[in-house]
This record gives sequence, structure tokens and C-alpha cells, in this order.
Amino acid sequence: MMIGFEEKLSMQGMNGFLAAQSPRVLSVVRIMTGLLLLQHGLMKFIGFPVAPQSYPPPMFSLFWIGGVIEIVGGVLIVLGLFTRPAAFILSGQLAVTYFMFHAPKSFYPLANGGEAAVLFCFVFFYLIFAGPGAWSVDAQRGRA
Repeated sequence: MMIGFEEKLSMQGMNGFLAAQSPRVLSVVRIMTGLLLLQHGLMKFIGFPVAPQSYPPPMFSLFWIGGVIEIVGGVLIVLGLFTRPAAFILSGQLAVTYFMFHAPKSFYPLANGGEAAVLFCFVFFYLIFAGPGAWSVDAQRGRA
């Protein structure tokens, strides 16, 4: 089936529009991912939005250290400040979280409760390469 000139032009126009919006959509994904991770850290320290079983965590335990990384990293990701280094640390932290606490329970992330850790890990891994997007402190400072 041949695509007519008008249809092809329309598709190119749509692709161009979508490509032009990519830096802003990247910012929205970064902000939402940071907010979702931030709630994991806040849960560990202030019991919001829900308190975990081991609340508050013993100081300097792995749970406590993970919470600190999640709060600091989550805030940096939301702001888009030092996005690439923060995303690098968070991606590594979530990989460790998955392999230490989830993978021993089962091979499958759905069965071991680790699907969020895997997804967070790979979104942060992507942000290492993609950067913060248009709406970020890094972009305002020219560091993007």
C-alpha cells in the first residue's frame, strides 16, 4: 500500500512535533520517578505515606542507608540537580536492593516483589544517558 504525499507529510509533522516535546516529557518522567522514589525514603524515616514493619530503621542499617540515599537522590532527581551522578548512584542502589532482598526469594520479579526495584533501576540507568530534560536545575545551569 502506497502512502500518499499528504499522509507522509502529516506523519513527518507528527514525528517532528513529538520529537520537539521529548526534552519536556523526559523532565516529567524524571520528576514523577523522583517523587515515587522519594516516598520510599520518607516511609522509612517519617512513616509517610505508610510506616514499614521496621519503623524507624536502626541507625546506619542497610534499611537506614537506603532511606538516606532514596531521600537525597529523590530530591536531586525531582529538582534535576546533579541528575546524572544521582541517577548513577540510584540505579546502583536499586540493583543492589533487587539482588540482595528480592532475587533470593524467586527468579521472577513479580513473584519476589522486586518489579518496582527493577523498573526504578532501569529508569535511573536511562537518565544517566538521557540527562535531566528541559525543566531542570542542571539545564538552567548549562550542565545538561
